[in-house]
Amino acid sequence: MSETTAINLCDALCSGQTTALAVINAAFDEITRKDPQLKAFIETTPETARADAIASDARRLAGNSLGPLDGIPVAIKGNIARFGIATTAGIRAFSNRIATEDAFVVKLLQSAGAIILGTLNMHEGALGGTTDNPFWGQCQNPLAPGFTPGGSSGGSAAAVAAGIVPITLGSDTMGSVRIPAAYCGLWGLKPTAGLISNGGLSHLSWTLDTIGPIATNSTDLTLALSILAKYDPDCMDSCRAPDGWTTHQPSTDLGDIVLGVPNDTLLADCEPEVKAAFNHLLSAIQAVGIQTLSVDILEWQPTQLRRAGLLVSEAEAGHLLGATLDKDADGFSDSFRDMISYGRTAPGSKVAAAYRCLSEVRSGVCRELQGLDAIILPTTPQRAFSHASPAPASQADFTALANAAGLPALAFPIPALDHGLPISIQLVGNAFSDGKLIALGEILSSI
Repeated sequence: MSETTAINLCDALCSGQTTALAVINAAFDEITRKDPQLKAFIETTPETARADAIASDARRLAGNSLGPLDGIPVAIKGNIARFGIATTAGIRAFSNRIATEDAFVVKLLQSAGAIILGTLNMHEGALGGTTDNPFWGQCQNPLAPGFTPGGSSGGSAAAVAAGIVPITLGSDTMGSVRIPAAYCGLWGLKPTAGLISNGGLSHLSWTLDTIGPIATNSTDLTLALSILAKYDPDCMDSCRAPDGWTTHQPSTDLGDIVLGVPNDTLLADCEPEVKAAFNHLLSAIQAVGIQTLSVDILEWQPTQLRRAGLLVSEAEAGHLLGATLDKDADGFSDSFRDMISYGRTAPGSKVAAAYRCLSEVRSGVCRELQGLDAIILPTTPQRAFSHASPAPASQADFTALANAAGLPALAFPIPALDHGLPISIQLVGNAFSDGKLIALGEILSSI
């Protein structure tokens, strides 16, 4: 995957070793070769992409490059609007819902010269963690064919892990960027709520959703964040970063870093290799002088929070998708239709209790983060699993925390002690510490 990092591609373009058109043609060749089995893409736009590549080459030749992403191929999740093609959100009922405008994040990528190759496969409606889509196919994990890439942004992770593009966009409701990043050995960021605009996102849950990038490494992830973190006056949830905010962090003495470690009982149901790798990392970071403190978020019961987030998602999706469901029930799978239908009819007292749970957890984690650089824990209790196996209910147990609190969370890979599929570590930080989390992840991943 190293040859398809954004930074390496940028260096090759700037030095004249290749052209943007050649890079884009190579990416489409990879799609043609790999995607029939991979099933990462819903729709591609080769004519538009090649025209954009020719324009990029002309800018560079004239000395007017737009920056390090100029001429670099990227792709976006199928629930993010791209002008002229369908924003399906992985739902067949929306196969003909043609976007009349690009999402705000797409405009930002294009203003930086990035070239959009198309839209990516996802778990239907963004409500699930396997990306076994009944309409656009069962997306495969490039690290282990036959295994899930995770979800709901499974196509976003698969396209990066397969070396087709260095950066993609996903959306994260209770872990839908970080879970695929974890299963595919990648870097994924769920940003501070509002830091990246949701304008043009086909929501599952307006309360929990955030758009976030997936990349091969920390440098590319930082580059993506620096372009995407812009205020959108047309998005009611968008917010301005504090004065002086930056994605680039100064060097930190290891002894000045303070990480919170949740109670050991949290790991009780983890896959043994996940638990072993996490404990091994804790020992290693303590050995180099990084401080660790035990934290206990009293309000956080992972299973309870996951269920509360699911109910909120079902209820809000029921409101958003109910009219379409009434008109075209066959455009939804049975399982997704059932979840939406439940959300439309769930007792008000249960829905209210779910929102209350989110609020209490938000208060608890913000309290525990005071004085800490981040809370460290596994991204998921398990590694990628076979599509033939039942999806573990616990996939989002650790990731839902950041969504409930509106806080940034980073997923980054570390090697497994058994040399098998990678393990993923998660850092949850204070609001607007997104850049700091990536810098911390780079430090910890190299220990």
